Amino acid sequence: MINSKIPAGEMAQKWTKYKDTCKLVNPANKRSLEIIVVGTGLAGASAAASLGEMGYKVKAFCFQDSARRAHSIAAQGGINAAKNYQNDGDSTFRLFYDTIKGGDYRAREGNVHRLAEVSANIIDQCVAQGVPFAREYGGLLSNRSFGGTQVQRTFYAAGQTGQQLLIGAYQSLERQIALGNVTMYDRHEMLDVVKIDGKARGIIARNLITGQLERHFGHAVLLCSGGYGNVFYLSTNAMGSNVTAAWKAHKKGAYFGNPCFTQIHPTCIPVSGDHQSKLTLMSESLRNDGRIWVPKKQNDTRKASDIPEDERDYYLERRYPAFGNLVPRDVASRAAKERCDAGYGVGSSRQAVFLDYAAAIERYGKIECNKQGNHNPPMDLVIKLGKEVVKEKYGNLFDMYEKITGENPYETPMRIYPAVHYTMGGIWVDYELMTSVPGLYALGEANFSDHGANRLGASALMQGLADGYFVIPYTIGNYLADEIRTKAIPTDHPEFAKAEQEVAGRIEKLMGIKGTESVESFHKRLGKIMWDKCGMARNAKGLQEAIVEIRALREEFWKNVRIPGGIFEMNTELDKANRVADFMELGELMCMDALNRAESCGGHFREESQTEDGEAQRNDELFMYVAAWEYKENNNWELHKEALDYEVVHPTQRSYK
Repeated sequence: MINSKIPAGEMAQKWTKYKDTCKLVNPANKRSLEIIVVGTGLAGASAAASLGEMGYKVKAFCFQDSARRAHSIAAQGGINAAKNYQNDGDSTFRLFYDTIKGGDYRAREGNVHRLAEVSANIIDQCVAQGVPFAREYGGLLSNRSFGGTQVQRTFYAAGQTGQQLLIGAYQSLERQIALGNVTMYDRHEMLDVVKIDGKARGIIARNLITGQLERHFGHAVLLCSGGYGNVFYLSTNAMGSNVTAAWKAHKKGAYFGNPCFTQIHPTCIPVSGDHQSKLTLMSESLRNDGRIWVPKKQNDTRKASDIPEDERDYYLERRYPAFGNLVPRDVASRAAKERCDAGYGVGSSRQAVFLDYAAAIERYGKIECNKQGNHNPPMDLVIKLGKEVVKEKYGNLFDMYEKITGENPYETPMRIYPAVHYTMGGIWVDYELMTSVPGLYALGEANFSDHGANRLGASALMQGLADGYFVIPYTIGNYLADEIRTKAIPTDHPEFAKAEQEVAGRIEKLMGIKGTESVESFHKRLGKIMWDKCGMARNAKGLQEAIVEIRALREEFWKNVRIPGGIFEMNTELDKANRVADFMELGELMCMDALNRAESCGGHFREESQTEDGEAQRNDELFMYVAAWEYKENNNWELHKEALDYEVVHPTQRSYK
């Protein structure tokens, strides 16, 4: 029986009641308790800094050369918070409701309401750290719109919000490192969890410079290792992003929640050829002012500037008038795919749609002219001033687009297409963020908990910082209060030795294959199977084929992969091989989960389950649950179901029309 540990009582009081009644660890006892934090992005850095500040002895691990290289820096558009600065009707409840609805009613109410509650605290915390949020003329913090909402609640720092937030968390982390409360292990990758008497008591990490394996004890282990979007090979994730830490925990008993729930982001630069190793995200904030359209004529090869206004189909505004270009990501992505599949795509590949800023430039230009008292300005002045406003708000994104494509987005519309971005699935956790393994926690994108079947834009940064700054400091104390009599366990314990031996054996097996095909080639082949058969659209036949194909590919990998170099040296191909081997196992589970979930939900379109007008058709009667998969031996899994009982929000068929 899965126990989510949701506190009793009214939804708005659950978190307050939990904080008032949870167990505490006194300051003297905190100094003798050790905590391991794996990953130092927003969730990991904020957790390590907070726990170090509280007096715990913290060890933080990242496989990069610095915590500042975490993929959190790539988040561009903003971070949500229910502060209602715009006085447009926002509230904690509205953020809670939008998140539940945006996730297509597949998220847990208790966790989401807590997230909405602490969102305002996050902004205060980050402002105090000096994060340079954009401000209005009078000095107040600015907000902009994001998809899936009808209020402006997204705080931002131009187009580099993630980077600025990470620097804030990083400087807090560095302070704790300097004080000796946190020990930092960079260029270290976690390759296994050590369990003693059923509890997580440490990890096995590999020094990526020397190749040596190391044993590290902790009274608790926090996984803050991000998402697994790179299972698709092409994604907006950093190329090093992987599932290994989460997957090792899964194979040691941590349930994996909703693995098939992956997000397709509608605003990415389209694939340009087989040579690409990753995709580039153009922030969702661009949909705040940009208009999305395709030609009304199929296979139209004219330049955008040559297509008159009455021959343009602003299809999101036409199909979803209430939200227009600001529909949630899954809706926008599916609509773009539908238009391209129907023959209305643009660009040389015909797999793109236009994102046009001409109207926004003109609108902003007229506002600026009005400010100057010029109420009948010439159009060239309007355009000039409008471009300056857009440059101030989105300039680095426009510059990035021009560098990659060679096209000036101030003059001609951008071309965009959906791509794999974020993973809503992840390690299953309860209300306390603890996995099904006592003492093992998962924070941020590494867990499944807050976004259901589709994440609203600007909510990833919110969840990562909420978990690290405001949730785990309370919930981990509730567990560690019973561990104060547990002395540090020596790393020569048999379970540490056994775990290290298993890791070493796997590495030696990989290096002993000496095949002929590169790791990259296997990864690319896996990604094509996943995208074609478990991507934006899927069906039972394709998923069944994918499972067979992935199993065959995995067998071939373990017979024919080529890994140059040696074990006890810096060997990035060996690092990659370890990660791709885990992706192959994960890919099979994702397809199994997608096959089991015979409904269209969020961004997961089952062709067998759609409405008459082609929209996603949920099946609440059969699938109103979290799929929590338990690993069994030899790549077998058992499905556990956590029922989603909605106390406050009543599920309806989503409509953004």
